[in-house]
Amino acid sequence: MAAPTGRSGRRAWAALVPAALLCLAARAAAEPGAEPGSAGFDVRPGGEVHSFSRSLGDYSCTFTYSAQGGTNEQWQMNVGISEDNGLFSCSIWRPQGKSYLFFTQFKAEVKGAKIEHAMAYSQAAVGAQNDIPLKQEEFEVTETTVSHREGKFRFELSKLMIVAKTPRDEL
Repeated sequence: MAAPTGRSGRRAWAALVPAALLCLAARAAAEPGAEPGSAGFDVRPGGEVHSFSRSLGDYSCTFTYSAQGGTNEQWQMNVGISEDNGLFSCSIWRPQGKSYLFFTQFKAEVKGAKIEHAMAYSQAAVGAQNDIPLKQEEFEVTETTVSHREGKFRFELSKLMIVAKTPRDEL
């Protein structure tokens, strides 16, 4: 469920996931009558648990977190559905790249689909900077959630990417 192991598997996902997410986000934004697939929200420090959700059709993504330090940061959430309705994507990130907040916990949950691939990052790509993934031991992936791993997570989060498989009705 998490990022594939092995060099060739990582390269394949590294090429596939960004392209799929861009297509899904563009399609969600372009569909007339569809809910907008993109929304900005404030990540607020103070130690309280906060949540932000987006839905698209029968699918939803909810980001729940608690953070300390600094002031509010502007974040972005994009949700999208592939043209064949086979994949649902959810991306959550800080557009400025690196968050300066100290995350005590995080969880992203999808409803209506099962996670195929998920990755968490301590820094999001911006300008000449690249995405910096969290170590695999810092977070865990289940069929429907990506969350911090207690005692292993190093309190840095700037981006989450999820690609989930939607149920298909077979004839």
